[in-house]
Amino acid sequence: MSAPGGLRLSRRRTAFRLVRPAVSGTVRTRVLVVWLALALTAFLSFCLAVGIGAGDIAVPFGEILPALWGSGEPATLFLVHELRLPRAVVAVLTGAAFGMAGALFQSITRNPLASPDMLGITQGAGTAVVAAIVLGFTGLGSQALGLAGALTAGLLIYVLAWNRGTTGYRIVLVGIGLSWICVSVTYYLLSRAEQYQAARALGWLVGNLNERGWDHARPPALALAVLVPVVLLLTRGQRALQLGDDVAIGLGVRVQRARVALLLCGAALAAFATAAAGPVLFVALAAPRLAQRLARAPMPPVTASAWAGATLVVVSDLISQRLLTETVLPVGVVTGALGAPVLLWHLARSRT
Repeated sequence: MSAPGGLRLSRRRTAFRLVRPAVSGTVRTRVLVVWLALALTAFLSFCLAVGIGAGDIAVPFGEILPALWGSGEPATLFLVHELRLPRAVVAVLTGAAFGMAGALFQSITRNPLASPDMLGITQGAGTAVVAAIVLGFTGLGSQALGLAGALTAGLLIYVLAWNRGTTGYRIVLVGIGLSWICVSVTYYLLSRAEQYQAARALGWLVGNLNERGWDHARPPALALAVLVPVVLLLTRGQRALQLGDDVAIGLGVRVQRARVALLLCGAALAAFATAAAGPVLFVALAAPRLAQRLARAPMPPVTASAWAGATLVVVSDLISQRLLTETVLPVGVVTGALGAPVLLWHLARSRT
């Protein structure tokens, strides 16, 4: 059955062909449906966060979209644009970046438990920020320090895992070892810190969206704008790596080049997300598994994982703002509480 715009629909796949640019390919119909469903869920969650987020005043759902475009009462526009929109945007961007990063790490290592949380990327960011707080280094902000720490951890993983090439197995083992080194250093620094320094460090380490503004949204937005097209161009290598190195080489894929490119992209996405909101737990681990299970795909779909991650962070942040009236929980507490049962449920239902 054919459809307008160069689409051909079948039970399982959708073939597309574009004239300008000259691009053609196929997309699994179920993956496309899951992608659209997760995108819609993320958008509705975002609107809900803008409507009933920080503050006691709720914006009617019908007024949210006009308010986003700058139409409405001055009080409503102030509530949306100044108090709620920046935080919701940071939540969407960091969730999407964590979801994509987790999908990339799980693909290149062929391990469903591989994520920036497990491989030391976010722990490297945490160690850098805590060291700066405890040692009194104030030359750079937490965003720049978190970014530097995460990127350094990603580079160390690749260098230490190199032995005439890298494998997913070595990346996982080296990453786990590096993560525990970073955790040990962080705990040591916290034990030497003053009380106010420890409180400040712990507030960042758990993952937090409190007091986030537009300056926190720009770095992950820039990272996604640059890295998403790069990741999409590397999709062929990502799929080939799922078949094993020998098969990928037989298909003409330069395995080491593809692996290091995907590793650097995943580390950069996790680094920018961590720099913006801290090491938000479980998102990079649970979001790709959720998207993969829904799509019934052989590997985590990268862009669908981004929508799943965005939804998880936005909903968790909304819960953190509304669960307790006297205080606002850090979003990392809620993502851990929500992500762990979801992950365990999907793993229990999985045959692998």
